[in-house]
Amino acid sequence: MRKLSFILLFSILLSGVAFSQSVPKAQFKKNIHDFGTIKEEIGAVTTQFEFTNTGKSPLIIQRVSTSCGCTTPSYTREPILPGKSGIIEAKYSTIARPGTFNKTITVYTNAPDTVYVLTIKGNVTPRE
Repeated sequence: MRKLSFILLFSILLSGVAFSQSVPKAQFKKNIHDFGTIKEEIGAVTTQFEFTNTGKSPLIIQRVSTSCGCTTPSYTREPILPGKSGIIEAKYSTIARPGTFNKTITVYTNAPDTVYVLTIKGNVTPRE
């Protein structure tokens, strides 16, 4: 009976290891972008966060949310195969927003128990 329990436990652990090795995983080249000092009159600034699927199955971006309406995200819509790359783009509106900013972009994927958080920051100088 003990031998059967050990075999069952070992099988469960082994299948858990196999599952964890077959999941997708995003590896971002950077997770923070600093725009530095920018002028309000330019209207908007944009940056891209490139990532690679370093996992063993396709990565699917389910949704992307931002910490405020002043930041607009766009992202790769098709599944990203293992070893391939995708992009999260963030556009920040500078109009009527002088001063420093620090905003987050939250990325939800099909990677189990994983949420990716990206950050944009900078300082907007007011119109003269």
